[in-house]
Amino acid sequence: MSITATNTLESINPATGDVVGRVPITPVSAIAEVVAKARIAQTAWNDLGLDGRLALMQPIAERLNEEAQTIGKLITAEMGKSTAEGQGESMYGASKFASELSSAFEAFQPEEIDDEHTRSILYRDALGVSVAITPWNFPMLMPQQCILPSLMAGNCVVFKPSEETPLVGQAYADVLNEFLPKDVLQVVHGADDQGKAPVESDINRLAFTGSREVGAKIFTACGPELKRVVLELGGKDALIVLEDANLESAANFAVQNSFRNSGQVCVSTERIYVEDSIADEFENLVLEKTKEWKQGDPTDASVKIGPMVSNTQRDIVLAQLEQALKDGAKLRCGGGTHENYIEPTVLTGCSHDMQIMHDETFGPICCIQRFSGDAEAVSLANETPYGLGGAVYGETQHAMDVARKLTPGMVGINKACGGAEGTPWVGACQSGYGYHSGRDGHRQFTQVRIMSMPITEAKAKY
Repeated sequence: MSITATNTLESINPATGDVVGRVPITPVSAIAEVVAKARIAQTAWNDLGLDGRLALMQPIAERLNEEAQTIGKLITAEMGKSTAEGQGESMYGASKFASELSSAFEAFQPEEIDDEHTRSILYRDALGVSVAITPWNFPMLMPQQCILPSLMAGNCVVFKPSEETPLVGQAYADVLNEFLPKDVLQVVHGADDQGKAPVESDINRLAFTGSREVGAKIFTACGPELKRVVLELGGKDALIVLEDANLESAANFAVQNSFRNSGQVCVSTERIYVEDSIADEFENLVLEKTKEWKQGDPTDASVKIGPMVSNTQRDIVLAQLEQALKDGAKLRCGGGTHENYIEPTVLTGCSHDMQIMHDETFGPICCIQRFSGDAEAVSLANETPYGLGGAVYGETQHAMDVARKLTPGMVGINKACGGAEGTPWVGACQSGYGYHSGRDGHRQFTQVRIMSMPITEAKAKY
């Protein structure tokens, strides 16, 4: 990303340094007007009702499928995600649009609740104007998870995609705007100032995905007027490998979840705790499997890991790596760097005396620490302010018993932390405030209202 003297945001390919494209930066002075337009448009949009909004939005799914390959290529060009991962994100997002729309439609239906004296109807109404500030690491999926339910609920949306991936955000919004009424979905482009301005504007709901530090500032800024927020923040996910784990499966997961998208995933495995008795075997398996990860040009279909999104992110990761080595971590493979690339790296001998076991890394570094006994594993995994995801590998009941003592919002048993279809994406501790996705997540974009009447009148009416 770079900002030119002509107030244009340039998107830079992190693999080549070439300019992918440009978008005009939204003047901060214009953002209040953007929000005002959304406020005006929201009345008619809300008046369409659930059925009317569903009918207007259903054709979006087909158009997204038509554009998915193009958007996937743009993801690879803008942020360096491998071709397989870029296409995977766009194809998956397009394929899930229709079912997520139906899920939101069902989630917002009125509910009737009766007791002996009263009949109540619970409505889930629009809040008004919603803002979506989304990250660069999943530049199509994260906007969809915030924008789709917000629109279905009857809100208008001001969308600020990451300044690192503005073209993907604009391409996604352009598809939706082929079908939406004017000003129902508007895009704001820019960096920090363009992110702050909507927060300070006349809005009702803000959904943000990003760092814990920025999330805390947003939470503080929204506090005086009690603006509703959904915050999905950083993580420092732990993997616990118990003595009775299938080590082949555990090592496969450890490598995949440490290195996919160059480690730039909110639920990447950033800390691995392995039982002493199996540590040597597990570490050797991780080293073998790491060597299978080909790094290079992300447009090459055989490449599994591309560059970091920017030299800024690269430098953050390298600083943590350098400090870990000074503090005594053992470099077992990787560690090399050129341009925006960092080789898939495995460190053993890690400990909680090292910064890299506490601060979010967001890079392709696999950090392994040994433990003795379940109690120590739980204590180490929970020694963090973060609480997004985690995983435990072991005999199923044993792993479940350990997992139930962990503090993250989502824990996988012999798998990644993501739940069954329809479950929300939940961060705990300082990794989240509110949540999104699934029936319960969709409902975060609504205001509950209760209408009640005496049961005698209700029976007479109905």
